[in-house]
Amino acid sequence: MNNVLFKTQELYRSRMQGRKIRVLRIINRFNIGGPTYNATLLTKFLSKDFETLLIGGLPEEGESDSLFIPRSYGIEPLLLHELKREPNFFSDRQALKKIKSIIREFKPDIVHTHASKAGALGRKAAIDCNVPVIVHTFHGHVFHSYFGALKTWIFKMIERRLASKTNGIIAISPTQKKELCNIYRIAPERKTTVISLGFDLEKFQRDLKLKREETRRNFDIGKDELAIAIIGRLSAVKNHIFFIQVISDLYLKTKNKFKVFIVGDGEERPKIEQKIKTLCPAAPIVFTSWIKDISSFNPGMDIICLTSLNEGTPVSLIEAQASNVPIICTDVGGVCDIMKDGETGYICPSNNLEYFVEKLLFLIENENIRKKMSQNGWSFVRDKYTYEILVKKTEKYYREKLKEINYL
Repeated sequence: MNNVLFKTQELYRSRMQGRKIRVLRIINRFNIGGPTYNATLLTKFLSKDFETLLIGGLPEEGESDSLFIPRSYGIEPLLLHELKREPNFFSDRQALKKIKSIIREFKPDIVHTHASKAGALGRKAAIDCNVPVIVHTFHGHVFHSYFGALKTWIFKMIERRLASKTNGIIAISPTQKKELCNIYRIAPERKTTVISLGFDLEKFQRDLKLKREETRRNFDIGKDELAIAIIGRLSAVKNHIFFIQVISDLYLKTKNKFKVFIVGDGEERPKIEQKIKTLCPAAPIVFTSWIKDISSFNPGMDIICLTSLNEGTPVSLIEAQASNVPIICTDVGGVCDIMKDGETGYICPSNNLEYFVEKLLFLIENENIRKKMSQNGWSFVRDKYTYEILVKKTEKYYREKLKEINYL
């Protein structure tokens, strides 16, 4: 341990006497998704032994502002306008400078970053400021299906270097840990632990019948119509073009009435709209943009889909199962860890059009299977993805990391 770091830790320890453990939590941006929920619930529900400051950037164009999530729990995050999604020398430099200033003022014992951009700038700032413990959560990764070979290689090199100077890496599923440690070799297994996402799931079970009736009335879904939804940012990695191909085939193969809802927004919307005009202009497809109260919307659906090329742990699938809705998804990221294939839905090989259509058609034409899966979904997620488990495991992990450096 170098002399500067030793003196800094001694100073931190002396300041800790009689006060709470301070955690600076940094997320990429406040857009709807797993990182916002994860960061909010950890900020709100860590025990009284901890004091947390939550900071992050604003949503990009086409994304929905998710500040209503922390504010609904009485949390007012500190917003960094300089923290943007795309790499930019000027804004990144300004964001790094501001994060360092916050660290010097707040004097955290732990800096915990969430997702890639916050992880890069937040950890760099924490390293430069000699923060005692640095933790990073991978909510997903960009090691395939996002960029070309050169850019992907650069990101891998950056992540490996940052991981070497990070006290702890958190993966949100066993599959993601395998990817990080064994496939892409970002961090060693000894430094990486699995802590699943946690949510306030009980709200998804409240007034299910009433919510279903209201949603179907609001969206003019007939009693003899099935409602199929896909939920998420309209970006290339979510593969909505493939989803439209699925709907086009489905439209020709079933006589059952159905209506499709594309929930979300983003840069791919014009391409998706053009694909619909080309392949299935008569298919009943509705763009809803972002829906903030997804716990009220989901019960009105009969099937929820995901066609992504790359995922961490898809929040939409956990929320669907918590709402008693069967799911069909591609076999990517941690999907296999958050559902039971054949029991709460179906997992399909990525980009396998024939298989995806076959499973979706089977669900549409078999009401009893849908009902059974809807019941299985809630039973599967209710005890696995609660915020109480998330908080308990994270607190334990923080204490372990502080003890490793003789900080507690």
